[in-house]
Amino acid sequence: MGRYTTVTGSLDKFERGQLTIIDDDPKHYCYSNVFEVASKSKPYDKIAVARNLEYVIEAIRAEGTSDWLACNHDEFVVVMDGEVTISFAEPGAAAPPQGKDGTQRLSGPPKGKKMGRIHLKRGHQALLPKGAAYQFSAARPSVMIQQTILGELTQQKWAEICTS
Repeated sequence: MGRYTTVTGSLDKFERGQLTIIDDDPKHYCYSNVFEVASKSKPYDKIAVARNLEYVIEAIRAEGTSDWLACNHDEFVVVMDGEVTISFAEPGAAAPPQGKDGTQRLSGPPKGKKMGRIHLKRGHQALLPKGAAYQFSAARPSVMIQQTILGELTQQKWAEICTS
């Protein structure tokens, strides 16, 4: 067996990986680097980097403060680099319309009760519960991945980000 070393990337220092395809067609595979995707993204753009049926994993560059968001299903986020604070509130009248999948941008700040904050560092994960409004903030550029259902805010840039 070969010897492998795990190297954790960051927004400032990452390497493009490679695949070793054994007895299969390389055209069946696609991969991307979340740090590379985030390095080329605008703050809080949601770029799909993995997809399984209706579910997606999105790479997100966190920088400054996001709009208020909400979802009609649970989502979760993992900070891959840096630090991100998530503020939660009841959405009130700004709640997204029922029946829409994926993350939804609220029409304005939530008018409901504040529900607290979570401060995440590299490797920390948080649940973004169904029906709660949330807002991300990061004092310096950071990287997150978010699992959600494919929605109107998800950008699919497969031809730009994938290497086969």
